[in-house]
Amino acid sequence: MNYKDALKFYPDFPIEGVNFVDVIPFLQDKDLLRGAARDLGVLCSSPNVAAPEARGFLFATPMMALCPSIANIIPIRKKGKLPFAGDDLVKVEIVKEYGKDEVFFRQSDVAAGQLNGDTFEVTFFDDILATGGTAKGLAEAFERQKIVVAGKEYKVKITDFVFLVEITDLPGRELLEPIAPVKALIKVQEH
Repeated sequence: MNYKDALKFYPDFPIEGVNFVDVIPFLQDKDLLRGAARDLGVLCSSPNVAAPEARGFLFATPMMALCPSIANIIPIRKKGKLPFAGDDLVKVEIVKEYGKDEVFFRQSDVAAGQLNGDTFEVTFFDDILATGGTAKGLAEAFERQKIVVAGKEYKVKITDFVFLVEITDLPGRELLEPIAPVKALIKVQEH
């Protein structure tokens, strides 16, 4: 299946000089979505997949439904979107293409996943790899965590980064590869 043909591009959106890559056509064709979700799931090396809103969720959920090796989705949300108790919520400051932002995940969502020895291995998934700021900030935050289950402490390790689309002429891959391998289903250039 040639996934690249399904993408749409919008020059100078949301700001001048940016060539926006639109992945919404994947959500409008069930065969295309099913194929992409299956192929993306195969790229994930961990049973736990961390996925930021909004489009990360839209692809990660069918990945889990279609790929038996994926057992847990760890949602990453914007401020005020995740209910939590006590100190479960982790705030992460990130640098995106258009400026700084903050997102959140719950330690309990990591703890709901599968362990590999003394480690929760996590694949980071998102729809687009551009500058890599979101993925890097979140990967570093995950790897600083100590997850407690039944009184025992476990570490978190990002095993790989998986993306639907990588914009190859932006520095995302170079930023992330020192942390873990980077995999993308589709590669495009911004210019």
